[in-house]
Amino acid sequence: MNPFLSGQFVDLSHSFSAETIYWPTEEGFKFEREFDGLTEKGYYYAANKFCSPEHGGTHIDAPIHFFKDGQTVDQIPIKQFFGQTMVIDVTQKSEKNPDYEVSIRDFTDWESHHGVIPHDSIVLLNTGFARYWPDKLKYTGTIKTGPQAVSELHFPGLHPDAAKWLVENRRINAVGLDTPSIDFGQSKLFHSHRILCKNNILPIENLANLDKLPEIGAFVVALPMKIEGGSGAPLRMIAIIPESD
Repeated sequence: MNPFLSGQFVDLSHSFSAETIYWPTEEGFKFEREFDGLTEKGYYYAANKFCSPEHGGTHIDAPIHFFKDGQTVDQIPIKQFFGQTMVIDVTQKSEKNPDYEVSIRDFTDWESHHGVIPHDSIVLLNTGFARYWPDKLKYTGTIKTGPQAVSELHFPGLHPDAAKWLVENRRINAVGLDTPSIDFGQSKLFHSHRILCKNNILPIENLANLDKLPEIGAFVVALPMKIEGGSGAPLRMIAIIPESD
């Protein structure tokens, strides 16, 4: 029996295009048509090329991104890209405070209703910011580019204390959210990145459609481009919500 034939599928990735949001210091996604039309032999043919930074749009961070001895994208075990998912909804808190950081209390409150976060799961943080995509000002807090724009970034993230709590108390594969960074916009030292990467927990950023998932019960497949030596990679991520009995 094919387990993928039943249930609802949800695409958790944004498309890559000229509108794709990248860190202010990056150039962004470039797409060029090489050929589109009839060949000299009379058949239709299309081919394009693209160029993109590793970190931008819906993407995954490899541990080496913030840990010198960490795995590169191509070294991450495939099983780490699959898992049960649980969704923590902090949309109301993030709406009131764009600099909100998901806390230990958010996790323990979730567990008081649903039980302990399952082993080898992929934890998803729904801040509600995906609804702003691709409005760069609303999504990141600024439309500026370059190093001077970084200080103007405002969006929610994961508090370092909560990242440490996950590492020390739960066994998970990854943490994903619908903002540009697992650390909130005003972070200067990226502590949550450093904690997660050092412990082989994969940060996943710029997700879409988290509001379409149940708080528990879905499964996630998160397959990045296999870039040899990569510190991160564009990601096609889907969720499967099983049919209820």
